[in-house]
Amino acid sequence: MATRSTPATGAPNYSGPFIAVTILFGIFGFLTVLNNTLVKKLEDIFQLDHGPAMLATFAWFLAYLLFSVPAAKVIELVGYKRTMVISLFVMVGGALLFVPAANMVNFPMTLFAIFVLATGACGLQTAANPYVSILGPEHSASSRLNVAQAVNSFGSLVAPWIAARFMLSETSSAANSAATAHMLEGPYVAVAGALLLLGFVFMMLHLPAITMKRASNPDAGAPVAERNIWSHRHTVLGMAGIFLYVGLEISLAAITIQFCLKQGIEPVESWLNAHMFNHAALSYLFGLKGSIDTVETAGLMLTLYYTWMMVGRLVGSAMMKWIKAQHLLVALGLAGTCLLLISMSSHGLFAVWTLVFCGLTNSIMYPTIFALGIAELGPLTSKGSGVITIGNFGGGVIPPLFGFLAERVGIQHALIIPIIGYLFVAYYGFWGYRPKRD
Repeated sequence: MATRSTPATGAPNYSGPFIAVTILFGIFGFLTVLNNTLVKKLEDIFQLDHGPAMLATFAWFLAYLLFSVPAAKVIELVGYKRTMVISLFVMVGGALLFVPAANMVNFPMTLFAIFVLATGACGLQTAANPYVSILGPEHSASSRLNVAQAVNSFGSLVAPWIAARFMLSETSSAANSAATAHMLEGPYVAVAGALLLLGFVFMMLHLPAITMKRASNPDAGAPVAERNIWSHRHTVLGMAGIFLYVGLEISLAAITIQFCLKQGIEPVESWLNAHMFNHAALSYLFGLKGSIDTVETAGLMLTLYYTWMMVGRLVGSAMMKWIKAQHLLVALGLAGTCLLLISMSSHGLFAVWTLVFCGLTNSIMYPTIFALGIAELGPLTSKGSGVITIGNFGGGVIPPLFGFLAERVGIQHALIIPIIGYLFVAYYGFWGYRPKRD
């Protein structure tokens, strides 16, 4: 069971530490999506094609491939809290590197700044995910992670709005490259200041030191600390699940606007009238005007995609009081598959909405796979976290493959790639999550 390393009288109250660490989930959710939206800006600044500009996404997720396991080693050496503080300060350095990159209008320097910022985010995520998971009873770990990931979704939801307001405006794209590049300075200096302040706050916070005394796989004879983390099948399959899930989540988000512009050509008001909805109320609520044939309205659909993720994580966390996490994983994996099959075979707003509703099916997948993947690892929990966090690299591999296929066979046919991801997630919830040491 999860216990404090210091003696305590009665049941410990982890509410304060949980709230503090949950804030971090919003931070790396915001920065990840902000980096994804940076691709269009880099195309304008450096006169790049879409492929080279996508190196910004690749640089971000490359950090997860290279530093997830080292981050787990840092946790072993200095503990969860100090790893979080170190990671925040590394992120400060990465954000400040955007200043010389903008002044020099230098693409490699910009990629390096992204990589350093992502290295800190990797360490932060490697520490925060297992810390929230073991900050209480193991049976409710998935529920706690889903609440924390709902905050992550909120950060993801805010990022496109911030990017559109301060980084992607039409006035900036019409300016010369140097002036456009300088528009990156202000937002990232503000990010650096916020991260620096948060780092000092976490230095002063009292976060309980957590140890895991439960022995993993008690049927095995060797001491748990001496075992190889790669021998735990459910952890390795969890890494594969995260790899495919992150890839499909970012692929669908990256293609949503373009998909809407190609599919959503039917006037919204007439479609809602035909289906007996109160179109006036919905148009006022969501800002839907005319057709989904403008970037602004299509961007709204992307916002709704992330909104469904946030709502689904809050609802899913509550549902886990009655339904096992792995059962929800199976149900939503199959639901996501069905939604994309419908989107592949339909057109217009129906195809758009089925794609957007995938945000709801995606909602609990990441935190649930993560919690199941580190279950019953005992002292190997931090190492398991490092292994599973490697799976985030799927965000740098699968979207380019999806885009490559979409250019050749069309977006709808390319949806077969995220469908494969959904089917694997369903398999993991049905069978792959079960702890078994090979």
